[in-house]
Amino acid sequence: MGKIALLFPGQGAQSVGMTKPIFDAFADLDRPGAKDLFDRASAVLGYDLAKLCGEGPAEELDTTVVSQPAIFTLSIAALELLKIKEPEVVVQCEAAAGLSLGEYTALTFAGVFSFEDGLRLVQKRGQAMQDASDAVPSGMVSIIGKELAEVEAICDKNRGNGVLQVANILCPGNIVVSGSLEACERVAEQAAAERFNAIPLAVAGAFHTPLMKPADEVLAKALSETMMSSPTLPVFSNVDAEAHSEPEAIKSILVRQILSPVLWEKSIRKLLDEGFDTFYEVGPGRVLRGLMKRIDRKVKCEGVIES
Repeated sequence: MGKIALLFPGQGAQSVGMTKPIFDAFADLDRPGAKDLFDRASAVLGYDLAKLCGEGPAEELDTTVVSQPAIFTLSIAALELLKIKEPEVVVQCEAAAGLSLGEYTALTFAGVFSFEDGLRLVQKRGQAMQDASDAVPSGMVSIIGKELAEVEAICDKNRGNGVLQVANILCPGNIVVSGSLEACERVAEQAAAERFNAIPLAVAGAFHTPLMKPADEVLAKALSETMMSSPTLPVFSNVDAEAHSEPEAIKSILVRQILSPVLWEKSIRKLLDEGFDTFYEVGPGRVLRGLMKRIDRKVKCEGVIES
C-alpha cells in the first residue's frame, strides 16, 4: 500500500437519494453506523436530514444551508464505512484535504473538533453564506480549457464596477470565477462570442470572494466558541495548500477561506510532491476523482461510496 491521503468533497456533490448506497452498505454489514450519524445530525439541525437527503425535494437539498450539513454528514458516514471495510487504510492514512466545505470534514477526521461541533460550524457557515448570497445577486462560472492568466484576463475584461475574481483553481483547464451577477453574465456573453466553455454553476452566490462578507465574521464568532484540538495528522488548507497544527491558526485559515480562492490543484500537487500516491474520495459523488485524473491520471484515487 502506498502513502495514503483521504480527500473529502465539497458543496455540489449532493443529489437526492445519495444516502441509499451507504445506508445499504451498513445494512449489509448489519451495522447501524450511518443511521446513528444521521439521527445525531438531525438532533443538532432540528430537521430530518436523512429524509431530505433520501427524498428531497432537490430545491431544498441544493440550498447552501442544507447541502453543506448533508455532505458533511454523509462524508463522515463514508469515513465510518471505510473504517469497517478497510481499517488498514484509515490507520495508515498520513494526511487529508477537503474541497472548501470538505476541509471541515477533513478536520473532523483529524480530531480537531467533534462531529457535532463540526456540524454546528458547517450549519452556521452554510446559513451565513446563504445570507450573504441573498444580500447581493451573484454567482459562479466554471471556465473550461483556459490557463490561469487567460481566466484572470477574462475577469479583468468583465468585472466592470462589480466583483469578479478567480474562486477555485481545481485542475488544469478547470478554473471557477465568482462575482456579481452582471459580471458573470458578461463572462457568458464573451464565452458565446469567442466560443469557449463557461458554465454557470447552480450555487447561491459568489463563494470565495469579498461578496461573502459578513459571513466570515459570523464564522469567526462561531469558531471562537468551538472547542478545538491540534490535528492528529496534516490537513492541507484550501487557502495556502499548507498544513497547520495550532488551533488558532486553523481558526484563522477557516475564516480566510470564506473570502479566498480555493487552491485545490496546488494542494494536490503538494501532496504528490510529498510522496502521496494513494487517495480515497470519502463522500458523495466522483468530483474529486475526476479532478485527480486531470492533475495526474497515473495516481490511484478510489471512492468509498459506490455511485
